[in-house]
Amino acid sequence: MGLLDHLNRTRRFGVKPGLERMRAVLAALGNPQDRVRAIHVAGTNGKGATCALLDAALRAQGLRAGRYTSPHLVGLTERFFLDGAPVPSARLEAAAARVTAIPAAAELTYFELLTAVAFALYAEEAGDDFTLVLETGLGGRLDATNAMRPENVRASVITRIGLDHCDWLGRTIPEIAAEKAGIVKDGVPVVCGETPSEARAVVEAAARAHGAPFTYAPDAVRAADVPGDLALDGAFNRENAVTACAALDALGLKRVGFGNAVWPGRFQRVVRGGVAFRVDGAHNPPALTALAASWRETESPRPVAVCGFCGDKDVAANLAILKGLADEAFAVRIANPRSMAAADAAAAMAAAGMKAEACGSVPEALRRAADRARERGAEVLVCGSLFLAGEALVALGAWPWPAELATAGDPVFKTPRDVV
Repeated sequence: MGLLDHLNRTRRFGVKPGLERMRAVLAALGNPQDRVRAIHVAGTNGKGATCALLDAALRAQGLRAGRYTSPHLVGLTERFFLDGAPVPSARLEAAAARVTAIPAAAELTYFELLTAVAFALYAEEAGDDFTLVLETGLGGRLDATNAMRPENVRASVITRIGLDHCDWLGRTIPEIAAEKAGIVKDGVPVVCGETPSEARAVVEAAARAHGAPFTYAPDAVRAADVPGDLALDGAFNRENAVTACAALDALGLKRVGFGNAVWPGRFQRVVRGGVAFRVDGAHNPPALTALAASWRETESPRPVAVCGFCGDKDVAANLAILKGLADEAFAVRIANPRSMAAADAAAAMAAAGMKAEACGSVPEALRRAADRARERGAEVLVCGSLFLAGEALVALGAWPWPAELATAGDPVFKTPRDVV
C-alpha cells in the first residue's frame, strides 16, 4: 500500500494531542529522531518562511540541511526537503513503508505518520555536518515533532504568535504562547520573533524556567541588517528574516544565503498575460493583517481578489480585514475536504460588504479576475488558504518544483512567462 493510500485511511483520526503514540512507533523504529540534530521552529505565522531561510543559510555556508514543514500546498514531497530539493517520492515511499510496517502506526494521525516518516528519512543523513530544520504542525508542547531528544535540539525558534487553532491551543494569546513554548528545552537557546508583548512574556518565562538563553529577535537584529539579497517579498518576510538572523547568531553561524530561499505562495508576484498576480496563503487574522500591510507598501490600487476558505477558520474575522483591501472578489472551492463551497464563500464576502461571485474552478476564477483587473488597471490578489495558493501557482505555471502528487488542471495561460 502506498503512502497516499495509507494517509487516506488514517485521515479520519484528525488531531489527537499527545506524544504517547508517536513515541511508541519511534521506539519500534529504533528511535531515529535520536540520531538527528535539529533547529525546532514553532509559531502561528512565519514559521515556514523562517525554516526556508534557515535551510538556505545552512547550505550557503557549506553545511548539509533537511527541512520538514507543513502543510503542503501542492504535493506531499514539498514537506520533505534535503539539500535544497524535495525528496524524491520513491525515497519517501521507502521510508513510509518502514513506518507503516509497524502495527502501532495504524493509530497515528495524518501528521504523526508524516513526522515519523520524516524522522526515519532524515536519520539516514545524520552526521556532524547535517541539521534538520524542523517545523511544528500544531502548537508545540504536544506536537509530534516534540518527540526529539532535548540534547539534539540546537535552538528553539518561536515566530509571531496569534489566534489560530483556538479549539486545540487555547482562546487567548498567552494560552497559545504557552503551547508554542512547549518546545523550549533545558539550556537550549531560545529565539523569539516579533510578537505581542503578552506572548513574548510567556516565551521568555519558559526560557528562564529551563535555564535557556533567550533572545528577542527585534532587540538583537535591526531590519536594516538583514542581508540585502532577501528573496522573499513583503514586510512580514523581513520580520521572518530578522528572526532567522537572530537564530543564526545564537548558533554562531553566518547570515548568508537568504537570496536562495524559495518559499512559494507568500506574497509571491507572478505576471501572466500582462496581469500581475499576488499569491499569498494568508488564512488567519494575523496573516491577513500582515498581507494588508505588505500590500500598502506596494502603493498599488485596490486589487481584484480570488478567495477560498477552509470552513474551520474564522472567516468573518478574515473578511473584516480583507474588505479594507479589496472590494471585489471571485470565490472558489479549494481542494481540501474542509473547504467552504464557492457559493458560501461568496455569500460571506457579500455579507462583509464585498462584491463577490462564485466560480466553478480556480482557473476560471483566475481568468475572470484577470479580465476584471485589466479593466480596472489593477492587480489580482489570491488569498484565504495555503491550499488555494498552491492551486493558483500550478494553474499559473509558477510552481517551482515538480508537482508529482498533483494535477495541474487547466492552465490559465498557455504561454509560460517569467516569475518576477
